[in-house]
Amino acid sequence: MAVAEAHDLYRARFDALAARREATDPIWLAPIRARAMQRFVALGFPTTRHEEWRFTNIAPIAATAFAEPSITAVDRSTIAPFDVRGMSCTRLVFVNGHFSEALSSAGALGAGVRATNLATVLAVDPGLVDPYITRCASDEDQALVALNTAFAHDGAVIHVPARTVVPDPIHVIYLSTTSGAPTVSHPRTTIVVGDQSQVKIIESYGGPDGEVYFTNAVTEVVGGAGSHVEHVRVQRESLSAYHVANTQVRLDRAAVYAQHSFVFGGALARNDIGAWLGAEGIHCTLNGLYLASGTRLVDTHTAIDHAKPHCESHEVYKGMLDGASRGVFNGKIFVRLDAQKTDAKQTNKVLLLSDDATINTKPQLEIFADDVKCTHGATVGQLDETQLFYLRARGIGEAQARAMLVHAFASEVIDHVSLEPLRDSLESTLLTLLPKAALIG
Repeated sequence: MAVAEAHDLYRARFDALAARREATDPIWLAPIRARAMQRFVALGFPTTRHEEWRFTNIAPIAATAFAEPSITAVDRSTIAPFDVRGMSCTRLVFVNGHFSEALSSAGALGAGVRATNLATVLAVDPGLVDPYITRCASDEDQALVALNTAFAHDGAVIHVPARTVVPDPIHVIYLSTTSGAPTVSHPRTTIVVGDQSQVKIIESYGGPDGEVYFTNAVTEVVGGAGSHVEHVRVQRESLSAYHVANTQVRLDRAAVYAQHSFVFGGALARNDIGAWLGAEGIHCTLNGLYLASGTRLVDTHTAIDHAKPHCESHEVYKGMLDGASRGVFNGKIFVRLDAQKTDAKQTNKVLLLSDDATINTKPQLEIFADDVKCTHGATVGQLDETQLFYLRARGIGEAQARAMLVHAFASEVIDHVSLEPLRDSLESTLLTLLPKAALIG
């Protein structure tokens, strides 16, 4: 399918949905969707001629006629690999983009906290999301964000009122399945945390291995003054699937936001993460870890925008690439003229576990203030032969020694996750994946 045909397909599908949505969408949403569809058609799928996509070719996505997924009934065993064993939580489960009440469960939320789904909110209480939806994630120059806005049917809505501590974490699971034909879903997650409130949120994406589907996700996070948000994102899609996600964060005075992102799946995985530090005293952390093998591609673009004084940002992204896999990292830090006393640190470290693995890394600083502390750096290398020799001299086999060093490299990011059951789950996932990589070199 040619790119122009893909645009026509989505346009026709959008027009067919319009009549049905009149009965469910609030009046204010219809023009937003229509404009988003116009932006997608005008922008088109990004190509390698676009600077932000020059190392990531998504032609296979544009060339595939993904079908709209059906509402599929699955049992708890299907979501078990993507759940966190032993963790008390509120669980919101979406299957093929549709909320599953049967698979979801309530935990301790606290007074006034809402953890629900977008389709229900739009039908019964649209004012809950009206001030926020599309306000963080702009589709002005983001074609796939526009596509999500046009088609998003459902997704998690988490609303924490001011001065509230949510006792249990909230776990959002997006599960994709197919019945043979490739499918597409557009989950939309809206997280609003009021002043002086605290919450921990896990956002998981997964699907049975071997299945081909496309997840086009958008997440918008609004953190009020003095709020504390820990946001863990775990992507364990099918190794034949495509995953494109855009997360945009807006923080108010003295807010604390920490995101820990883990990418273990997908034939092609692209994550765009942006944080707007729009008031004084904000502390923002963006950490990430990914492991890729075969011919997989993992692309991460981050942007932290320091707009006001006395803010801190810390960023550590680590990658492990094996086989003929490819990685892309582009990390931007903007320090605006008024953002004096900024403290920003960014580090990108990549382990190349084979001679055929490649990485394109580009850390960037744009500083317009003069009283700041900003550092950035990137290191790319292979496992330390001296450390390998040390382990092997003590009777440890080469494959096991290499796995131990890779595990130690990854643990720095995993250890930042505060939820112990989730840390254990991530450790288990990593240990399961490591033997699958060709660690002999």
